[in-house]
Parts: sequence; C-alpha cells; structure tokens
Amino acid sequence: MIVNNSRFLILPHAHIPNLGSRVLRLALERLSADWQARYAHPVLAIETFVDAEQFDGTVYSAQGWEEIGLTDGWGRCRRDYYVQHDKPKRLFVRELGKNARRSLQAEHLKPALAKVEKKAGARCYHKCGQIRALTEHFKVLPEYRGRVESYPVWSLVTLMLLAILCDAPRGQKDLAKLARRLTQHQRRALGIRPDPKGYFPAPSQSTFSRLLSGLDACRLNKVLLAIQAQVRGHSPLDELIVVDGKEPRHGPGDAILTAVSVPSQFYLGSALVDTKTNEIPVARELFGQVDLTGRTVALDALHTQDETGRQLVMEHGAHYQMTVKNNQPTLRQNIEKMVPAPPRGFFPSGTNAHPSTDDREE
Repeated sequence: MIVNNSRFLILPHAHIPNLGSRVLRLALERLSADWQARYAHPVLAIETFVDAEQFDGTVYSAQGWEEIGLTDGWGRCRRDYYVQHDKPKRLFVRELGKNARRSLQAEHLKPALAKVEKKAGARCYHKCGQIRALTEHFKVLPEYRGRVESYPVWSLVTLMLLAILCDAPRGQKDLAKLARRLTQHQRRALGIRPDPKGYFPAPSQSTFSRLLSGLDACRLNKVLLAIQAQVRGHSPLDELIVVDGKEPRHGPGDAILTAVSVPSQFYLGSALVDTKTNEIPVARELFGQVDLTGRTVALDALHTQDETGRQLVMEHGAHYQMTVKNNQPTLRQNIEKMVPAPPRGFFPSGTNAHPSTDDREE
C-alpha cells in the first residue's frame, strides 16, 4: 500500500513552465485508481528517494511531498541483499488519501485493507541480535543428518519460532516463503551457511518437510518449555488445564494432543497421536509429562473413561472435568439422579447461554 517512485527525471531540453509539478500531479491523481484496477486494492502513500549530491527535490516540495529525513546509506543488490554505499538519500513521502498515515499506523487495518496485508505475507522484523539469541536455545537439539551443508537443525527450528512470533502460517510452503523474505543479515544471524559466492540461501519447502520428519520431538518440547519458563515464568496453579487434540485441515499429517492452561494459554506439553491408535492412550501418557498435582484437567467426551479418571486422581493427584453424552446412557442417568442441573446462565461462564441438553460435565 506504499509505492516507491523509482525515477522522475526532466530532461535538460524541456523548458515548459511548471512541467515537473504538472506531470507529477497528473500521475498521482490516477495512481491509486490504476493500482485498484490492476491489483484490486488502492495505494495509500507514495515515497521517493533523492540523491542529495545531484538534486534538490524541488519538484517534490512544490507538489506537497514531506521530507522525512536521510536514509542509512544502503542500496539494494540482487533481490533481497543490501550493500552499504555511504551515500544517504533524502526521503520524501506523500499521502494519497485522507488519513492514509493514520490508517497505516493503526494496530489493525480496516477490513478492506487487512486482506491486502494478509495476501502480501508476513515479514520478520526481528533484529539480528535477537535472532542470534533465539538460536542459542536450539543448539542443544541433536542433528539427525550425517552431513550438514547449508541449514543446521537449530537454524531451521529458530526460523519456525520466528514464524510463530511474526504470526505467519506454519506450513512447509509458508515457512519457505517467510525464509525467502528474510534479509541476508537475518539469514546469517540464523546460522545459515553461505554458498561459494558468499550468498546465504533460503531453505526450500522440501527442507522443512525433511526437518519435521527427522526432528527429535521430545528434545524440542523440552526446549520450548524452557523458553516459555524463561520468558513467562510458570503456569498459574489455579488455572484449568485443557487437553485437546487437533488434526491437519489440509493434506496428510499427524494429529497432535496438546495440554494448555486457560485463560493464560501456557503451553504445558504435547504428544503425537499415531494413526494406529487414538487420543485415549496418548492422553494418559501425556499426563505423566505434566505436573498435575492439585490441578483440574478438562477433556472432551472421547476421554470419559473409568481408567482415565482413575489415573488422574490416583496416580497424578488431579481433579477432572469430563463431558458425558447420550452414548453413555447409564452414566448420564446416574449423573442426572445424583447431580443437580446447573442453573441457567452457568455455561459458558459470564454469558447468558444455556447448558446443552445433550451435555453435562462431571
């Protein structure tokens, strides 16, 4: 939504009064509409760089452009590589619509503009020092390959964490897209090794696919928990622990059972659900990875099993909330006889919704 004017030059033999201002005005008057017709979204602002050693930028000042200041003296070389030339340029900017600057500064873009930002893809704005600090956490992960050429395991996993911090999609294709948008300095900070020409490449989709199939999930889980503890401390003991499974929406992949605390959303652990089994035995294994003493664990109707409840209480010292549906008629009838129905407005908490006639929690 911000367009760069790469070049605007009036040749020496042109001596028409106000030629520069007139041509520039006519171009800007139709720019946003042309962009809308071509790319299906408007342009909110335009910028240009002026070489202070050769030009004064008079035509931009006359047209109402605002001079922001000087650049740092870097120039683009290749697609995403910058070199320092120590010749700062003057930066001029102009809004093309009312309150364009305010719209771009807003925490959330207007709905018509938000879809444009989503289509453009996420970018990583973390500085190199921050990226290097993140890589230190993952250097304990074992290498699953006999030979490492460009991408150590810890650099790829750090890039996956950056995708989460940047609110970028985390599929293999999306990770490769984010990697291509990183600068050369960011890739170097990740620990990516340069090619013979000194260029730091971007990992491809297949690289991330191999990583996800060869990564030591248990070691990674411990590292993520350690990072969370360092950044956020420990999960509040009075919060509910929710255990729930998720499956990939598109394409193949393993289902994952995850334990989090609510409402603070502390990550407590996860486990893969093999295609040869279901969530029930995996949940019981996950209980042993989390300190559940004195905590309350909530599970959906699939886990409403005598053995699951017994393990939570007798082996882990926890309480439980389990959903009972009509497929367990005897248990449901016993609950209806012994447990009074909750009052209206009880579920969900803080709303006027009523409990379902098909569900009750024990």
